[in-house]
Amino acid sequence: MLEKGKISALQMGIMMYPTIMATAILFVPAITMEHAKRDMWMSPIWASLVGFLTVYIAFQLNNLYPKQTIIQYTAHILGVIPGKAIGFIFLFFYLHVTGAILREYTEFVVSAFLSRTPMIVVLGSMTLACAFAVRAGVEVLGRLAEMIVPILILLLLSVILLLLPDFRTKHMFPIMENGIMPSIRGALTPQAWFTEFILMSFLLPFLTDREKGMKWGMISVFGVMLTLFLTNITVLLVFGGGAARMVYPVMAATRYISIADFLEHLETIVMAIWVAGAFVKICVFYYSLALGTAQWLNLSNYRPVVFPLGILLVQFAIWTASNESELAYFLATSGSLYLTAVQLVIPLFVLLVAYIRKRDGNNKEEHRR
Repeated sequence: MLEKGKISALQMGIMMYPTIMATAILFVPAITMEHAKRDMWMSPIWASLVGFLTVYIAFQLNNLYPKQTIIQYTAHILGVIPGKAIGFIFLFFYLHVTGAILREYTEFVVSAFLSRTPMIVVLGSMTLACAFAVRAGVEVLGRLAEMIVPILILLLLSVILLLLPDFRTKHMFPIMENGIMPSIRGALTPQAWFTEFILMSFLLPFLTDREKGMKWGMISVFGVMLTLFLTNITVLLVFGGGAARMVYPVMAATRYISIADFLEHLETIVMAIWVAGAFVKICVFYYSLALGTAQWLNLSNYRPVVFPLGILLVQFAIWTASNESELAYFLATSGSLYLTAVQLVIPLFVLLVAYIRKRDGNNKEEHRR
């Protein structure tokens, strides 16, 4: 086996939480506000339904092939050539998306804090740090997530609590003025983030308590939904409709914090949340890409491909978009369709084919009897 490490279902759930939440809390509130207006706080609830479905698909596929990832069992289900083709689509997709995540991280850090630092320095340093973590294996990634995520949640809750004096409940009324459809339209972009739970298919084979995999996957989906709900309602109550014009509304909201003219300028808290969450997210994507590439090439070890893939990731991060606005536009428009097609539609198709083949196999066995 390419990976000899083991993690618990709880660790997997903790790893998946920042894998979805880290980038979503920065971009999603503004995108959701544009479509859902005052009902933006409801959109994460509708979007999470896709997350629950994705976890179910990943777990059902793992039940059929417990010791294999999605790169491996697609060849068994669809045949060698179609399976390899689907595997290549997944690998190219994760190469592209991981590069885009790195670019999101870099754009935020450079624009908000390190405006005089060359982009390649920020990009390269994060990629190198993640490469060392990925080479260390899934156990190290699980322990890193266990250490980072509780601190991340505590910092985020602290920001929300400190913003309570700035809440204006009038911003959320009237509720559902134009019916339920605006909140559903606002869910179209965040639901694409929830499809990233298909990455569980790369982690489920390494669980020590695989029977708890779906339970902790579902809990992780609920945790992300609750976080996005709290983030969206915080942004709404602070800014109202003005949030739609902001690229990073959570960062802007943090600047409103001022207690006794002493506790203020807490943007560094958002910076800490972003860097810690982005680190775990990039590591999970990077690990899945490295492991999947080694499996697709039938290698005996995934570690030799980690650093070469890192170089490609830096290149893709640079090529993904020419600037921050172009990247945000892609995420708000065709990006959601792109993410959903690869991470939900294709796995669902693979699962349906697996069920059909299993049913046909059972029928043939009954006829023989």
